[in-house]
Amino acid sequence: MSDVPHLRFPEFSGEWEICKVSELLDFYSTNSLSWEQLEYGTKAMMNLHYGLIHVGLPTMVDLTRDNLPNIKEDNMPKNFELCKEGDVAFADASEDTNEVAKPIEFFDLAEKNIVCGLHTIHGRDNKNKTVIGFKGYAFSSYAFHNQIRRIAQGTKIYSISTKNFSECFIGIPSKTEQTKIATFLRLIDERISTQNKIIEDLKLLKSAISLNVLHSDTWEQFKVKDIAQIGRGRVISSIEISQQKSPTYPVYSSQTSNDGIMGYLDDYMFEGEYISWTTDGANAGTVFYRNGKFNCTNVCGLLKLIKGFDTHFVSLVLAEATKKYVSINLANPKLMNNTMGNIQIRLPKLEEQKRISIVFRVLQRLWTIHNSLLTEYIKQKQYLLSQMFI
Repeated sequence: MSDVPHLRFPEFSGEWEICKVSELLDFYSTNSLSWEQLEYGTKAMMNLHYGLIHVGLPTMVDLTRDNLPNIKEDNMPKNFELCKEGDVAFADASEDTNEVAKPIEFFDLAEKNIVCGLHTIHGRDNKNKTVIGFKGYAFSSYAFHNQIRRIAQGTKIYSISTKNFSECFIGIPSKTEQTKIATFLRLIDERISTQNKIIEDLKLLKSAISLNVLHSDTWEQFKVKDIAQIGRGRVISSIEISQQKSPTYPVYSSQTSNDGIMGYLDDYMFEGEYISWTTDGANAGTVFYRNGKFNCTNVCGLLKLIKGFDTHFVSLVLAEATKKYVSINLANPKLMNNTMGNIQIRLPKLEEQKRISIVFRVLQRLWTIHNSLLTEYIKQKQYLLSQMFI
């Protein structure tokens, strides 16, 4: 193991101290309170559940803005150790080796009482080797998690215990360098948080605008089958996709992630503006606007609008309408072609359709830009975690 990281602030030099984690941290007992024994919004003692480490909390927990559940009355543990600022907590189990020993650090407790709960490991640097804010990132680093992956136990569920920390090491620089690293990474985290807020606000804005401009009783009513040709794609297997020589044209499927793209083919089946929707499965009734050269599978329905209608605008109206027509079949919900054809929607004149469509295209463009920025910030953080620690 190298005694200096690959990437370092230029004003620092000299080797880092390599420290066994079990010698750096003292560990404290945790409780086993389940979600049923917790609630939000009271003034009782707070409890860190391991699920919040996996999803819901940033690396640096700041209780001036982050929130933890409170322990319900009559469920208070008899023996406990209150968390202090600078303490770390690890999730001791996960189905994913990348998530085992995922850490948080208590950066600001806002004078609140917190204990660590179910499936967490509570550690504290009583030797004062580290500054508040450094450990959470050091234990999030690739250098540390590569060690954890080698020792995590289990088949379907991977887990660690405090004993495993006698096999793990982290590098510790001077406190001045620790502070610089921690401050830098915390600023990136804050930028990621801001970016998430911008994206969420854009979603809310789109929803609010949708409620106000996509519905009017004064608009003319149409059945979908009267304004569009209705079809669907064909069976396209993953084997066919894997055998393509120069895959260029997207294949849209029933999934909603990645814009519905399951792969690419050398050739295309459709060209131009269409509306696709998912006909089968959990995502049945999900509507997409498509424009370009593309393919789609047999679980994608397709609408090709006749002249006099704006395809993008109609896709927005349908996206609001289709969920009411999905068959109530929990095993395999469906929205088949005949049902889609009989859906009735209200539409304004073409010029108004186009004007409203422009607003939503701008919102979509903004969302795409900010989502791309978020992706780049996350990549940047991951790169720094892979290069700035040993």
